[in-house]
Amino acid sequence: MYSKIIEEKTGIGCRQIENTIQLLEEGATIPFISRYRKERTGGLDEVQISGIKDEYDRLCELAKRKEFITAAIEKAGKMTDQLRERIGGCWEQEVLEDIYLPFKTKTRTKAETARKLGLEPLAAMIMKRETGNPENLARRFVKGDVKDTDSALEGARHIIAEWVSENEKIRNIVRSVYSRNATICSKAVKGKEEEGIKYRDYFDFSEPLSRCSSHRLLAMLRGEREGFLKVSVTDVEERSLERMASFYRLSDSGNKCDEQIETAVKDAFKRLLKPSIDTEFINQAKEKADWEAIDVFASNTRQLLLSPPLGQKRVLALDPGYRTGCKLVCLDSQGNLLHNETIYPHPPKNERAMAAKKLTKLVEAYNIEAIAIGNGTASRETEEFVTSLRYDREVKVFVVSEDGASIYSASKIAREEFPEYDVTVRGAVSIGRRLIDPLAELVKIDPKSIGVGQYQYDVDQSMLKKALDRVVESCVNRVGVNLNTASKYLLQYVSGIGSQIADNIVEYRKENGAFRNREELKKVPRLGPKAFEQCAGFLRIKEGDNPLDNSAVHPESYHIVREIASRIGCKVEELAGNSQRLAKLDIGELKGIGAGEYTVRDIIAELEKPGLDPRSEIKVFEFDKSVRSIDDVRPGMELPGIVTNITRFGCFVDFGIKENGLIHISQMSDRFISDPAEVVSLHQHVYVKVLEVDTQRKRIQLRLLQKD
Repeated sequence: MYSKIIEEKTGIGCRQIENTIQLLEEGATIPFISRYRKERTGGLDEVQISGIKDEYDRLCELAKRKEFITAAIEKAGKMTDQLRERIGGCWEQEVLEDIYLPFKTKTRTKAETARKLGLEPLAAMIMKRETGNPENLARRFVKGDVKDTDSALEGARHIIAEWVSENEKIRNIVRSVYSRNATICSKAVKGKEEEGIKYRDYFDFSEPLSRCSSHRLLAMLRGEREGFLKVSVTDVEERSLERMASFYRLSDSGNKCDEQIETAVKDAFKRLLKPSIDTEFINQAKEKADWEAIDVFASNTRQLLLSPPLGQKRVLALDPGYRTGCKLVCLDSQGNLLHNETIYPHPPKNERAMAAKKLTKLVEAYNIEAIAIGNGTASRETEEFVTSLRYDREVKVFVVSEDGASIYSASKIAREEFPEYDVTVRGAVSIGRRLIDPLAELVKIDPKSIGVGQYQYDVDQSMLKKALDRVVESCVNRVGVNLNTASKYLLQYVSGIGSQIADNIVEYRKENGAFRNREELKKVPRLGPKAFEQCAGFLRIKEGDNPLDNSAVHPESYHIVREIASRIGCKVEELAGNSQRLAKLDIGELKGIGAGEYTVRDIIAELEKPGLDPRSEIKVFEFDKSVRSIDDVRPGMELPGIVTNITRFGCFVDFGIKENGLIHISQMSDRFISDPAEVVSLHQHVYVKVLEVDTQRKRIQLRLLQKD
């Protein structure tokens, strides 16, 4: 049943959907399904599988809601066959809630109060227009707490207003008006203009809600939440009332019942419908904006996690500073801490000569191959100091983003890793490890804290966490993990493992030494057959018993590789990297050896470049030395920079000063582009032209230059 609905929504074949759902219900992860079950899914990728899973989860939740609503209506004794059929065939949340609305238990509403006074029959007679003078009808109901005919008619109107507001057709009429006409407006809260100056672009702002961009909507809603803006929806009342009057066939005939109904309709719109539909449409727009912001954030996070690694090199890392000095650490090729101290090459201490002597000696003593410098305070000065020195070998110098390093250094993870060191040492270690392997280090930090999102604290946090967790899992499994060196924090993102098994793997490694083959994983406590199936292909063992253990070929397919080797007439270990022999293989003939075409093609591609890291090589970058602060920036200057963040409206570029510049989407290309990601990527080295500098607001407008 679900597969047909998902097919209509996604356009993916019903059989593919059914197989994917079955795999998910069996406990398979998205990375595992997309990589090792292509025959079952017809080659669906992670995005398609994620889409199926999200829609399936939505339908399962909706089914639970339908069960609750059915039970509630049955309990009230109001269920009919027609109603049951409507609920059963409904798979949209909005429609389902409209069906349920008239049956919800109501307390303390004006209409409920009127019902308790016995005025519902009067409301029904007015709606049927049984008389030309409803006051005559109302006299019958003047008794008890109903003091006069005006009170009786007012109570009847409250009941009519509720009927109007709960009418599905009326609600859809109003929704159609909102879809075409709704305008979102924001105004400054009086007396808060100076305090909320950062929102001044929205002090008197309006735009059709359907065209309001995600970043503008999120900015307005944040401004309202912080008490600086008042946000409202306008341009819907007149047209809504016209169409509602037409629906109830209200005219200027002078019919007194029509007058009562018209008054009730206006009350229904202003008091009940407008607040409800306002909230509904703003929530819908907010949800759409959330997803757009989350998509951008997820894309940026993916690019950041897949940033080029330096690889297993011995690194000296510096966390720069002035007064407190530069915290220095030396790391081995695995990122283990060998040495730490503080040097003071800058004012106020200005011990430049002593710092130079220490630095050059440490490079020599620990065989340092690269130096990582955090990009925070005193970064440019520290970079210039480090590059001015002479070393006993070639040492490459890299500036590394510090975003999130302070979060990590104070975290439980950092305390577990370095219980005897303070936050300054931990922060410097994090900077160095980011250079060696960004993915392995950044998985320890909440993605919200690594500086590549916008409005990440304004969007739905459960949606954000779900999306970012999925990105981290995808990146870790795409790259693969060295089973014998990976931390438990990295291992827990491998398909099928989780935190407990990750702990057990690390403990087993400590007690028994390095893993020699993937089969040995089965000896790890709680790592059963299902977990082994899910994780084995993503874990790498270098220089182990079996060369295939250092590849993405899954152990379940080792027999296929042996068959391929047999047909070619060579040993398995001779296949790896042997492009000439592999190129001669006939895929059609190989399909008969116990695997489908997708699997065979993936195996051959992996054998051609076994264990290849999909990340590119890291490059050294230099800023323009003449630019040290925003005061040095002038319109017309052309400068090198690094893309630090991408949004829907443009990207931010670091060119070596505290303030990042903005390249608006309109300044990225001579052709029209709808998404900055079409042109730039995170950490891309670019050239920019300065268009405008606003020193008061610390804003720099840039244009992207097309240079090789």
